[in-house]
Amino acid sequence: MNAMAALADPTRREIVEVLLAAPADAGTLAHMFPISRPAVSRHLRVLREAGVVRSEIVAQRRIYHIESAPLKEIDAWMERYREFWTDRLDRLDAHLQKET
Repeated sequence: MNAMAALADPTRREIVEVLLAAPADAGTLAHMFPISRPAVSRHLRVLREAGVVRSEIVAQRRIYHIESAPLKEIDAWMERYREFWTDRLDRLDAHLQKET
């Protein structure tokens, strides 16, 4: 699964948001979501397999960290659409300014 497909799920996007703030283990993440710990672990596995997060074993805990490369790839892909919408919204603004 690629990063974009992994991030299609809203729970996985929320997990990424949490991990952007600070690394966390599965137990900590499980307490933040209204789903079971095994469900959080499955989401983390999908994110890990897509390369969006990596895990580090510290003592007996697995700490999850964000991997920025896949997110940068998504951002680069989305840049085309940002340019498209910026252009369209600028034209709309110009049209509305002309109308008033």
